[in-house]
Amino acid sequence: MLTIAGSDSGGGAGLQADLRTLALLGVHALAAVTAVTVQNSLGVKGFHEVPPGIIEGQVEAVVTDIGIQAAKTGLLPSAASVETVAGCWRGLGLAESAPLVVDPVCASSRGEALLDPAALDALRIELFPLASLITPNLDEVRLLAGIEVTDPASQRRAARALHDLGPRWVLVKGGHLRSVPRSPDLLFDGADFHLFDAPRIDNVNDHGAGDTLSAAVAGALAHGYPMPEAVGFGKAWVTACLNEAYPLGGGRGTVSASFRLRT
Repeated sequence: MLTIAGSDSGGGAGLQADLRTLALLGVHALAAVTAVTVQNSLGVKGFHEVPPGIIEGQVEAVVTDIGIQAAKTGLLPSAASVETVAGCWRGLGLAESAPLVVDPVCASSRGEALLDPAALDALRIELFPLASLITPNLDEVRLLAGIEVTDPASQRRAARALHDLGPRWVLVKGGHLRSVPRSPDLLFDGADFHLFDAPRIDNVNDHGAGDTLSAAVAGALAHGYPMPEAVGFGKAWVTACLNEAYPLGGGRGTVSASFRLRT
């Protein structure tokens, strides 16, 4: 399986979270690095974008030699990087052969935009129509669809609006939906809604939760799970990881799959 993501120097999220999750799921992980970030538990201090030609080269090298059963994207820091990944998918004929999970990393933990409008447009126009699944959190929904999700009705409205942009499935994550007592993630395929909820875990050490969820879903797809079952698996996985989260440094700690080592 291929992850196309940025590196987290703090080790909690991004490429590091993806590789950790996939290894514990028994999936051989291939990697295309899109950015090298300068970050720790207190936040992102800066990043260096990997040139589009190098991103393209990484994807082409592993796909044409090793092959993939599924893929996911994380941080794509510019319109050029988004367009490069989309071009690879079309050029290598992957749209029908490998499920693509797009985690549209475009908002900080404080809800601030990380991507400029051109990159957001590229996600909507170039990459979403190629995606098997997109997994935005509520801040990313606001940036991508212009909808403020405050209750289950607006969560459904957001899922419909995002599905209109072209992905086969949309998962609107509800971990930040504080108007309801549990944590509801809503999956939509254009016709039917599937609700995956779990007890809300009030743990400030949640760094890497979004990356972990999307990697677990993609890993399940690589193992041949149908989409609803893959999402259910990912939801259960990240919930268990939140239960095992630990403090790190002077800020937010990271989610942990250490439970897997005991089973």
